[in-house]
Amino acid sequence: MKRISAATGIAWLLVVACLSMSGWVMAEQARKGLSLAEMRQVVAAASARAPAWNGPRTGPAGRHGMRVAVICEDLRNGGVLGVARGVGEAAAVMGWRVRMFDAHGTPAGRDKEIAAALAMKPDGAILVGSDARTLRNKLARFAERNIPLVGWHVGPVAGALSSGPVAMNVSTDPIEVARVTAMAAIVDAGGRLGAVIFTDPNFEIAIAKANAMAYVIRQCDACKVLEVREVPISQSARLMPQVTRELLARYGARWTDALAINDIYFDYATPELAKAGADVHLFSAGDGSPAAFLRIQAGTLQVGTVAEPLNMQGWQLVDELNRLLAGQPVSGYVVPVHLVTRQNVAFDGGAQMLFDPDNGYRQVYRRIWKR
Repeated sequence: MKRISAATGIAWLLVVACLSMSGWVMAEQARKGLSLAEMRQVVAAASARAPAWNGPRTGPAGRHGMRVAVICEDLRNGGVLGVARGVGEAAAVMGWRVRMFDAHGTPAGRDKEIAAALAMKPDGAILVGSDARTLRNKLARFAERNIPLVGWHVGPVAGALSSGPVAMNVSTDPIEVARVTAMAAIVDAGGRLGAVIFTDPNFEIAIAKANAMAYVIRQCDACKVLEVREVPISQSARLMPQVTRELLARYGARWTDALAINDIYFDYATPELAKAGADVHLFSAGDGSPAAFLRIQAGTLQVGTVAEPLNMQGWQLVDELNRLLAGQPVSGYVVPVHLVTRQNVAFDGGAQMLFDPDNGYRQVYRRIWKR
């Protein structure tokens, strides 16, 4: 549970920002500092109802009889589970045979499940929620065997990947997600807050998000990042209650807001906050879990979550893998950022406690696949 220094945070943000022009623009905006009124506009745009489908409309017909390995970082994580369910739903439409492998969030589990997935001799594979850079050498074995590989939340860059064994990272833009989350907290607080940011040191995407949130908050004159706290997601159930008590004792009323790279941290923090009678507003930069939707709907501490359209992204993973199996490039489609608040939680799947855009994506993919 180390803390990330300000210098390290800025360095991480600059590395990620250099990876794309959009990242550079966002870093430049953060450096200059937006006014509170400008932040309200950004937050309002992200909080609008999901737009009409703006993803791919053409592509190869669905391949028949494919055997696919789905390697999941940890199915206890709501984001990973939601994507896995979407993959299963889309694969059933395709007529693919899918086998799920659960690494349970441990290094030994990752090694075991990757080996088991390779032993299955699949036609293609999907990596859900694991860090592709850390696993690069092990994942290279898929490329050596000409097994196409796509992933979800496998690194800090969304879209088509030009190097490494994973061809596509299905995700919203993590820096944009972080930026919107931080601005939502600032706007909610009227430009005055004391924030603790929770992240997982084991994932590039998590570190990038945390440091981007910290960077934006530090541009606000009356805002303070009290600390960036590292807590592995896989250990959040065990660690977060005690961590929450420690932070309350250390900062007291100065701790007004908690930001996290995933809703799961708040599952274990909210009981401690409630017992202490603390009015800490919670904002998550992913993934929009059912528990987060319930908290937002009930007005119980959590104010917002930047929700991923998990089921839709499962369908996208199947589509991207199908393109590779057909010898075509991936679509590179990146989903727009969507902030869920109490004002919009009832729409776009909110009644089912998830973000499932009402944009007809299932019908679009069926037409592409000729299913």
